[in-house]
Amino acid sequence: MRAHLSRVDAVIVQAVIAGALSFSHLHDLAAAAGQDGWKAWAYPVSVDLLLVAAWRRMRRQQRAGRAAGGPRLWFLVALAASLGANVATAGLLDLDDVPAWLRVTVAGWPAVAFFGGTLLAHAPHIPEAPTTPASPAEDTETEPHAVRSAVARPGREALPTSSADPGPAPETAGPGPARKATADPVAAPAPESASAVALPPALVDRVRALADEHRSVTGHPADPDAVRTRLGLPPSMTASVAAHL
Repeated sequence: MRAHLSRVDAVIVQAVIAGALSFSHLHDLAAAAGQDGWKAWAYPVSVDLLLVAAWRRMRRQQRAGRAAGGPRLWFLVALAASLGANVATAGLLDLDDVPAWLRVTVAGWPAVAFFGGTLLAHAPHIPEAPTTPASPAEDTETEPHAVRSAVARPGREALPTSSADPGPAPETAGPGPARKATADPVAAPAPESASAVALPPALVDRVRALADEHRSVTGHPADPDAVRTRLGLPPSMTASVAAHL
């Protein structure tokens, strides 16, 4: 904590020294260009305020993912004015005999700064990017979509998606009468029937939950065909549903 505070103090001290020197150079140049009295002190304030305002607007537009060409232009203008004053007072110009073009530049700066500050102040408001985590999505899935999501998991046996009846199960080899697939959806086969298709665990839990809900409301066992209809399964899956009731 102490090391962090020492770093912050060093940055603040450096910023204050640099700002004071730049402020003084701008004042000296404005005074040499004929802007005496309070006007010479207002020039460095105008340059520094435009520099800070353009920087903040530029950073805000960059964080919002928008182009920052306008704020960047005014930032460079203010930076050139500040840097030019620092260089001009380093002995390159005779401050006792300032050239005419520099007097014109200093005299025209207030209009330029006012125009740039007005454009920055009246620019469209850009909201900050949201930092709160996204809320979990609401559960708006329909029953058929939930069934397809459960069946499509890797390593699970896929269920038929067509509503058409796949037909009777193949006959077993050997003597004896051939077994026919039941045509009555109410007459469900036994759990060990060969016509029942294995359901994934997620779908089995859903079947049992619907059956328990029906039993708690009506007091009677749930109809396999009704449960199958609520899940959006094809008629051929009635036997598979009944095997878990």
